[in-house]
Amino acid sequence: MTARMQLVLDAIDAANSQDPNLENGTPEALLYGQRMTAELERLFPNASEELQIAARGQHVERWKLKRSEYPEGRAGYLAWRKAQGEFHAKVVMTYMKDAGYDHEQLETASQMLRKQGIKRDAEVQALEDVICFVFLKWYFQPFAAKHSSEKIQRIVEKTARKMSSDGRARALREFDLPEVLAAAFQP
Repeated sequence: MTARMQLVLDAIDAANSQDPNLENGTPEALLYGQRMTAELERLFPNASEELQIAARGQHVERWKLKRSEYPEGRAGYLAWRKAQGEFHAKVVMTYMKDAGYDHEQLETASQMLRKQGIKRDAEVQALEDVICFVFLKWYFQPFAAKHSSEKIQRIVEKTARKMSSDGRARALREFDLPEVLAAAFQP
């Protein structure tokens, strides 16, 4: 790891350690960033610095843009998600610029965080696959416990659609999903 990348990751962690939302006593955004890094290292051990930074910064200061400040329904949710991506990209780009990354590197990480190029850009898709694996590994069970089987099915289908074919195949191998949910990951 380069010194400048360590500076950026430390800045992201410092920001995320301020998250007032806790999971087992740990700030949620900090824990999420650590989980993203661990899954990225496992799934894509040769990831570029930009991808490593984008993975860690995926939810940087997420709590600052509250979902409740956007309209209910799908349109409001999508507006909130887009605003989150723009916000995360801006914060991460600031840290990267301060650490000495050039404009092209800033833009590369920003595109990943804004999901520009999903299904067309290998690194944007890699980030999306990591996001989906983190969801399935750490957040799916608590989510499923709170929602109807119909909503769970829809979320699993949306998750699978966002993943690469390699990611879906790997998910089938790594997760013990009920047959009805596993079908969403089939080729």
